[in-house]
Amino acid sequence: MADKGIIHVVDDEPIIHEVLSQLLTSEGYEVELSSSGEEALEKHSSQAYDLILLDLLMPGLDGIDVLKGIKKIDPQAVIIIITAYASVESAITAMKMGAYDYIQKPFKHDELLLTIKRALEHKSLQEENIRLKDELTRKFGFDNIIGRSKPMLKIFELIRATAPTRSTILVQGESGTGKELVARAIHQNSDRRNFPFIIVNSGSLPPDLLESHLFGHVKGAFTGAVNQKKGLFEAADRGSIFFDEISTLNLETQAKLLRVMQYKEFMRLGGTKTIRVDTRIIAATNADLEELIARKNFRQDLFYRLNVIKIELPPLRERKEDIPLLVKHFVDVYSRENKKEIEGVTEDVMEILESHDWPGNVRELENLIERAVVLTNSSTITRSSLPPLFSSNRPEMDSLNENPDADLTLKEQTQLFQREVILKALRKARGVQKKAARSLGLKATTLNEMIKRLNIDPDTLS
Repeated sequence: MADKGIIHVVDDEPIIHEVLSQLLTSEGYEVELSSSGEEALEKHSSQAYDLILLDLLMPGLDGIDVLKGIKKIDPQAVIIIITAYASVESAITAMKMGAYDYIQKPFKHDELLLTIKRALEHKSLQEENIRLKDELTRKFGFDNIIGRSKPMLKIFELIRATAPTRSTILVQGESGTGKELVARAIHQNSDRRNFPFIIVNSGSLPPDLLESHLFGHVKGAFTGAVNQKKGLFEAADRGSIFFDEISTLNLETQAKLLRVMQYKEFMRLGGTKTIRVDTRIIAATNADLEELIARKNFRQDLFYRLNVIKIELPPLRERKEDIPLLVKHFVDVYSRENKKEIEGVTEDVMEILESHDWPGNVRELENLIERAVVLTNSSTITRSSLPPLFSSNRPEMDSLNENPDADLTLKEQTQLFQREVILKALRKARGVQKKAARSLGLKATTLNEMIKRLNIDPDTLS
């Protein structure tokens, strides 16, 4: 059994077989050798390999034909093309057809080993992503919750444990952390899955209209009520009703909701008949409900009813190890939607994404990747496809660090440093100058003057 994986070397030159076999076995890989494309495809029909090193120019079936054949057998196969300088164009064609990378003859051993290492890491990430999706689908019936960090694994266990129960659940977390996804996962894994899952956007309607939506109304209950209408609680009978941002409910509506939770009954607006329902309530908020209770803006008794089981979603900045998986997931999703073949992002782009604080959390990351996929015309997302606040990440200071002996005056170096600090503050504030100024201890007018003086483009600040 190979310690580090099985590599299939496909090349018609015996000297290449000898060199690669010695090099790779000394590094802990197991090596399989094929001298022709026909032999390689025959072996692939019965054997799986961790990685394939494939020569482009061979008698009989050439590398492109072999690549097509391997991809038919195993679409996830990781292939590195070995090419002579004269056939680099063909190697690029091969990458467009699904090869991971190419390396030119004569190759340096260190360069080849590094390329293999990166390719296997890429394969591992792909397999982990697929495994997690399968696991989530199997456990929760919902595969859009992605994560392998400790906080997210705890969330998955909470969903698994609480979904089959009848308990009310409060999902708490910042905007964009995936509260609705968790609510859907809970519903989908409960015995209510075959009945409706109704979403109530608590803050989007005025109180009177919201109550009509929730409880329904009888004919003539108010001006414009020309017919009797069922409410969302009736529509969600035997299913689940999800209150998004429940902190925005006014106190009167909170009192009526509390009664439904206590007695499983209510009356339509203007009606006298009691209607009974069996509806599970899942609520979500990004606010501190206990602080709202202290300010008399939220009922304490309703809070206790809602807070039977609390699921707290961590912000993305506290689970950055999930970013590569999320990026891969969103690249796959939006590549399919836009009918593009994009494999992922470059290393420097991943570094930028992992260093960002993500005030908008997973939703912000998803929107950014969707934009990048739309703007990308190659097989990999590069820095040029990112919004200005990301694509301009540390360019001046990087330039200075790469060339510390640059002929810059103290004033010029100070300006570069100021520009870097201001850009960082603006990124954290999502382009809101007032918020950035507060974090820097400056007046908003002072920051605006500095932005103009340092030639920071206002179009990049939002």
